[in-house]
Amino acid sequence: MSNGFDLIIFDCDGVLVDSEIIAAEVESKLLTEAGYPISVEEMGERFAGMTWQNILFEVEREASIPLSASLLDKSEKLLDLRLANDVKAIPGVPLALSRLPMPRCICSNSSIARIDMMLSKVGYKELFAPYIYSAKELGADRVKPKPDIFLHGAKKMNVPPANVIVVEDSVHGVQAARAAGMRVIGFTGASHTYPSHADRLTDAGAETVIARMADLAGVVMALSEWEGVL
Repeated sequence: MSNGFDLIIFDCDGVLVDSEIIAAEVESKLLTEAGYPISVEEMGERFAGMTWQNILFEVEREASIPLSASLLDKSEKLLDLRLANDVKAIPGVPLALSRLPMPRCICSNSSIARIDMMLSKVGYKELFAPYIYSAKELGADRVKPKPDIFLHGAKKMNVPPANVIVVEDSVHGVQAARAAGMRVIGFTGASHTYPSHADRLTDAGAETVIARMADLAGVVMALSEWEGVL
């Protein structure tokens, strides 16, 4: 790139694969059964981008409902089964990547095993491997909205944070990328999107928001010519 980005980092869930809606369905059912009624839509709006463990902590704090530790394992197993059967690709990713000249990697809160399974199922793994990084590999206390995984990815790719553009679908992910000193494009093209989604991503620090991967390359090129205020 001439004066812009030397690396583009993609979140995985809700950006490359349409998995957040499946997670919201599984987790809303489990929480409702545990005495915390919540809709699929509310799950997406409030908790997209958060780990299930942190969602449980948040619900326990808010509602004073002791949530069984077994819910952690139960959700993971149910979700892995659903994702393996039902996860679909976000359309347009291969074409968008073909138009972006800079290196790329994935920085996700999901485990490496789950990312590998989802990307393999939708045929996107070879587009990114081996440059796939999980915050869970760094430690349970270092997931988004903390910036650690983005800083880790940039370091692995040998690019300064200021020269990185991130594509994120969640408020927590945008906050993490901004805290890492990176610029962010918000994405609202997955099934878990909601009416105020774009506004909330912008409020969190995304410079612009797209709803189609077809628009990504043009937006990246435009932003690379314009030095946003960090």
